[in-house]
Amino acid sequence: MNVSDTPVHRRGALRAGAGVALAGVLAAGCADRDAAGTPAGTVTDTVSPKNLADAATRPPSPNPAPGPHRFPGQPVQIDHGPRDHARVALTFHGQGDPAIARTVLAEAERAHARVTVLAVGSWLDQHPDMARRILDGGHELGNHTQHHTDISSMGEAEAYAEINDCAQRLRRLTGSIGTWFRPSRARNATPLVQRLAARAGYPHVLSYDVDSLDFTSPGAAAVTRKVAGEIRNGSVVSLHFGYADTVAALPLLLTEIDRRRLRAVTTTELLT
Repeated sequence: MNVSDTPVHRRGALRAGAGVALAGVLAAGCADRDAAGTPAGTVTDTVSPKNLADAATRPPSPNPAPGPHRFPGQPVQIDHGPRDHARVALTFHGQGDPAIARTVLAEAERAHARVTVLAVGSWLDQHPDMARRILDGGHELGNHTQHHTDISSMGEAEAYAEINDCAQRLRRLTGSIGTWFRPSRARNATPLVQRLAARAGYPHVLSYDVDSLDFTSPGAAAVTRKVAGEIRNGSVVSLHFGYADTVAALPLLLTEIDRRRLRAVTTTELLT
């Protein structure tokens, strides 16, 4: 066997190729919009009475999903993990077309990456099987409020209902309220929302230090450029299900993470 064909050299060639590909993407900017210049958007779903009934009556898994963890020494609001470990957490806002969500999960699994999904409760009402799909892929599942409205502008009772209603959806579907809570329509939780999350059972609120801006549909090249330019040891990256740009950018992002000898792990793993 030629030495250039050994696994070590092949892996090095792949990493080098990824670096060349990433450089091309960074130079391309937003050139991957369609011919009319229109960015890809989300696909919205309607709620069927059958799905709502299934979500309300479905028994929890016989093996309950993991619940929240308290991390001593960490603040209530966490936006990154340790900077001295070569690990990152890719976190996804769980909403949108379930076909796109499944594609994102499959891409992550092909790269042996585990992700954190913060699911919207009304999305789980529409697609209750997605909760088990996420967990069965080795990923973790958390709470992103029931309706994904502006929780920072709500009064105490309404905001608590948004958190708790989603928590109870998760409990019915998985036997657990999920590992994390992330506020809707806000990068950071207000002090009131932090207190309400703690009341609902979440000792920490999950923020992030890298915002992909994929929800603005800037094109896959722009998503890749934004994340690759900011990600480092301990980063928590904000991404979204339901956007075609995210699907297009993810394979190259995962390759770039590997090229930098980082590991994509769940947020719980990042902090453990």
